Amino acid sequence: MNISFTPSSDVAAALNTLLDILERRKSPEARSIKVSLVDISMPSYFSQTDPSARLTANEQFTALEKNGLLKLTWLPGETGHLLQSVTLQTESATHIYELIHRPAKTTRQKSLESLLLAEKFRFVDDWRARALRHVLENLHAGKSPSPFSLADTNLGTDLLAVMEALSTLQAETPYRVFSVRVFNDSKRIETIKSQLVSLARIGNPEWKRLSAEEILRELNLVPNPTYLHFAGNWQLTLETGEILTLGGFFPSVGFPAAQTAQLQSVAIHVDAVLCIENLTTFHEFVRKNNQYAVICTLGNPSPALRRLLRLIPDATPIYHWSDLDYGGFNILSQLRRLVRPDIQPYRMDVATLDANYPRSRPLTASDQTNLKKLRIRPELKDMREVIAHILQRGVKLEQEGIEF
Repeated sequence: MNISFTPSSDVAAALNTLLDILERRKSPEARSIKVSLVDISMPSYFSQTDPSARLTANEQFTALEKNGLLKLTWLPGETGHLLQSVTLQTESATHIYELIHRPAKTTRQKSLESLLLAEKFRFVDDWRARALRHVLENLHAGKSPSPFSLADTNLGTDLLAVMEALSTLQAETPYRVFSVRVFNDSKRIETIKSQLVSLARIGNPEWKRLSAEEILRELNLVPNPTYLHFAGNWQLTLETGEILTLGGFFPSVGFPAAQTAQLQSVAIHVDAVLCIENLTTFHEFVRKNNQYAVICTLGNPSPALRRLLRLIPDATPIYHWSDLDYGGFNILSQLRRLVRPDIQPYRMDVATLDANYPRSRPLTASDQTNLKKLRIRPELKDMREVIAHILQRGVKLEQEGIEF
């Protein structure tokens, strides 16, 4: 076989894509695999300013066709100039593997398996260990190891480095700061965030319904430092003994979430604490009421907020006010499971829904399915009546639709 060149980046991209498809095929009897060049990331091939990459790629593709490895299809009227697609003859795949120095799938599976087995001992029985066990089981079954990759060995080592480094985070840390600590590259974490989120969802089923940003926040990773919004007479004591009194700020104050890691105790000089889900409602409420010490959860409560709430003395009642929908009841469920089981709902009842019905919105099919699942949660036993009422009326109500 007369092939004496090193494939250009464009040609290598096309050949790797063909082999990726081949390896995903469940029917090995397929004789050929075809891929359109517009579906591959080949910007230099289609460049309108510099034709050199295209000329090189065309020359190499033509040589591969002459050697019986590929079949080329040119755009109508562009023969010898612009390719439309390339087709791999599967019996020639071995030669393509050798040409681009790509190990066979079985070799790469064994390599990834060895990497994961060598590193999994670093993780105790937490979400990371469960995620790795899932990936290893898929490998053993001949399934995809996603979100790890057989083609990208750097992805595997980098994901494992991130998973190990997460245990060092005791407070919210910006993505770029964390990325520099782990990779000495402020942007690397951005390129693997989606794979990290996928692993987290695999390892912790409770995170499956959280957004990517919320899952990263659970891992103490944030785009930029965040703040907890307080209103009322809060007194926070740091580990150093310093006392921070927030009652002098009106109508509210933002407190660095990262500083909650340094809190030793929390004192409340009012009758109760009220958690409010939405920031708009929080601001509206604190302008008109001073009955409670109020804090905004900003949707699902972050680890920093949950830590602070756990420092509130048990004798101080905690109430929570959320939207009358799946998300709102799910937040109450989280607070009861992760903070205190005696947290009580505020304005999350049948009377509130009925009184504000004109501003409600129809439930979607997904809303109905999720609400029905909530009814079986033991920590929401006392909320079954209102959830059933919401399902019966077929509507949900946001906090902003509730009249004060």
